[in-house]
Amino acid sequence: MNIHGRQFRTIWPDATNTSVNILDQIQLPHALSILNITSLIAMVHAIKTMQVRGAPLIGASAAYGIALAMNEDNTDSGLASAAKALNASRPTAVNLRWAIDRMLARLLPLPASQRKAAAWQEAGVICEEDVLQNKRLGEHGLILLQNLVVKKSGTLHILTHCNAGWLATVDWGTALAPIYAAYDTGVDIHVWVDETRPRNQGASLTAWELGQHGVPHTVITDNAGGHLMQHGQVDCVIVGADRVSRSGDVCNKIGTYLKALAAFDNHVPFYAAVPSPTIDWGISDALREIPIEERSADEVAWIQGRLPSGELAQVNVLPAGTQAVNPAFDVTPARLVTGIITEHGVFSPSQLHQLSQRQGLTT
Repeated sequence: MNIHGRQFRTIWPDATNTSVNILDQIQLPHALSILNITSLIAMVHAIKTMQVRGAPLIGASAAYGIALAMNEDNTDSGLASAAKALNASRPTAVNLRWAIDRMLARLLPLPASQRKAAAWQEAGVICEEDVLQNKRLGEHGLILLQNLVVKKSGTLHILTHCNAGWLATVDWGTALAPIYAAYDTGVDIHVWVDETRPRNQGASLTAWELGQHGVPHTVITDNAGGHLMQHGQVDCVIVGADRVSRSGDVCNKIGTYLKALAAFDNHVPFYAAVPSPTIDWGISDALREIPIEERSADEVAWIQGRLPSGELAQVNVLPAGTQAVNPAFDVTPARLVTGIITEHGVFSPSQLHQLSQRQGLTT
């Protein structure tokens, strides 16, 4: 994807395989800042603080975290310690564990002397696979959107929640990949962008991405989506996911469940767009089995923005002494999900088992 006419990915290694560059998403949309990550500790910090975020990108970052760790300590104990630290950084996104397990499977059989080179190579392969998966996912989603266009006249209105664009992946995105593909092929499309409290990933990241690409969009409050659906102003909902169960339950950013309920009540199709590593084949009941990350209450209390002077500032919106809780994700039951868009096609929750039977996808 392009930023001001320049091509970027969200993560890339330096030429000597000694450090990793990331786009600092905490600074967006007000500043484009590239951070150079030189250690395992720095990568764990980047994941925890959401300098990198989005399930596929978290997985890619974890893979490079292992590679950075091999620069420091390529023994069995060093590898185990790195895996433990990374696994503890964000518990909900299954891509994190998936990438770490894949790196361990690649590195543990090797002698220590070969692990550094192999780690950097495998992390690069994981990133390239992510790009290809999301590109293909976008192509399948494009067909879906084109079919929706045939059924109506005028602009196609898509609602999305949180950020599931290229900033949440290595490139292309998940929920936004079909939208970019549709726009690039001339589909008359408009995106309703949920602000996505408390981190405002929709208002800060999705709106910025869509603006860079030229896609028409409008930011709305998190509570406005149901109203728009009642008045026929939403043709489809597409979200990403941090984990999908084998039954088709979708765990995504907090507030997704309410959008799915509103879509179901108003007969609006609801899709989750996910590359196959985001599907956790070992979980059947997401509501009971997926760990939901509890983040700091400060994210609810404090909001960052730009003052009229141009200065960035944080303001506290809560009365003094007021407590807050901050669950980062919720689960949308499969019964509310129209389909799961993957790099292998679009599957209803009841058809997802067909995907699980393909070689190499089950765990």
